[in-house]
Amino acid sequence: MTIPTFTMRQLLEAGIHFGHHTRRWNPKMEEFIFGERNKIHIIDLEKTVPMLYAALEIIHEIAKKGGKILFVGTKRSASEIIASSAINCGQFYVNHRWLGGMLTNWETVSQSIKRLKELESKIESGEINNLTKKEKLNIERSKEKLELNLGGIKNMPNLPDAIFIIDINKESIAVQEAKKLNIPVIAICDTNTDPSNIDYPIPGNDDAVRSISLYCDLIGSAILSGMEENLAESGVDIGNSEVNVDEEIPSDKEIETIQDNDKKETVENENNKNLNMDLENNSDSN
Repeated sequence: MTIPTFTMRQLLEAGIHFGHHTRRWNPKMEEFIFGERNKIHIIDLEKTVPMLYAALEIIHEIAKKGGKILFVGTKRSASEIIASSAINCGQFYVNHRWLGGMLTNWETVSQSIKRLKELESKIESGEINNLTKKEKLNIERSKEKLELNLGGIKNMPNLPDAIFIIDINKESIAVQEAKKLNIPVIAICDTNTDPSNIDYPIPGNDDAVRSISLYCDLIGSAILSGMEENLAESGVDIGNSEVNVDEEIPSDKEIETIQDNDKKETVENENNKNLNMDLENNSDSN
């Protein structure tokens, strides 16, 4: 079995060890917290490493058997990365808003997807050119709205075999629906979350773009590796997607040096987290 590998240095440089402000922690994440600096919780990467590998292994096995993974991340820092990563490895995604019932009411969602494809066909064929300006505008707006919410799953034939989530607090409904349907959940769990209902939790920063990019690169590579093995007998080569990992794991002294260099950025990191949250809340209220 071939899954992408990574180093402790990569995790540190991506800021995966930065949690939230100590006042915002969830006690159920206590076992994954190494300590605190400047009132910011520091995640124990020695616990993250084996849990991340476990997640990559299950993702690889699902892809190897021809299964499909649904990427979910609707927050600003994750939205574009989630979409591009899912597309790059031939999977599906939700990156705008999770609609209630997207999994548990799949039959109804499928009808909406069918409607989206019908509207796309009418627009592409020029069929709407004979309509009035108002009618054309209504069709185009309906198509845009459906595309925004369902574009990432419009070619998903049925329910996914697993879902990968960034920020389980924001995507709590997605977690609930997956659990109800016994769909495995692989998710990033920051220090302000409860990992109890997650099948394959990955303790780590779920806000920083660099962190999210690394998670998605690794997950995508695991999927492509599994697909490659699945297609090996047919002679199809989808490319070597392993992450470059020709680095040695840094010593304790090197880790301390990296953390010291990050110390000045820690408070700014948390302020950015709070700002992102405020922006999201304002957006949601609008």
